[in-house]
Amino acid sequence: MFLKAAINGGRTFADSPAVPVSAEQIGEDSSRAIAAGADVVHAHARTADGGQTIAPDDIARMVRAIRAADPSVVVGTTTGLWTCAGHQERMRHLAAWPVDALPDFASVAFSEEGAAEAAELVLARGMVLESAVWSMADLPALLSSPTLARNVRILIEPETPDPDRAVAECREIAAALRAAGVTASLLYHGYDQTAWPVVDAAIEDGVETRIGFEDVTVMPDGSPAPGNAAMIREVRARAAARQGVGATI
Repeated sequence: MFLKAAINGGRTFADSPAVPVSAEQIGEDSSRAIAAGADVVHAHARTADGGQTIAPDDIARMVRAIRAADPSVVVGTTTGLWTCAGHQERMRHLAAWPVDALPDFASVAFSEEGAAEAAELVLARGMVLESAVWSMADLPALLSSPTLARNVRILIEPETPDPDRAVAECREIAAALRAAGVTASLLYHGYDQTAWPVVDAAIEDGVETRIGFEDVTVMPDGSPAPGNAAMIREVRARAAARQGVGATI
């Protein structure tokens, strides 16, 4: 099972003292995530005051720190509009990411303005593309995008806080994507109270998933997660326990 480590997102030390925030912390934690069993790392660069950013200097600092800690890490990042002043600034930032410090892949949310244009630029810059949908309402934009067939995976990210509904939405969106002829890998992930139920659904359905502080700060039993590595090992254990049980979507 393919497992992505989403190691920080917008979390801060107030959420958990183990959240990696500085470039050096992100680099070290990325290495630990891979050692624990993650296949790739998704990390958000941070400004000096801890805010999320896709500014070129900050992206370069983060990517270089990760590769200095472990050159084997495959690293991706966000292109989310919440990290900048809007779509035009996003495009300027993406165009200016240094060639010698490009992430290996980048995520584009098709709930956002300008997603198709941002996806095209990700590919033009030589990065691997993954596109995200948050609800059924995002599918028309994704399915009509010129980059649809060039996605390495489609991220299905339900926004509902209800665990049962989140699982149902993942499966509804997955079925619609397959019915539309999408052959890219699918990845389910939730947030806070939906994170672990959605991980279990992904394991059951035989699709990709992710875990880490971006998505959740506690273990399945509700205890504080001691780190990203512990959550990654937990997912691997849960997948091993269900090996051969799930059906593939």
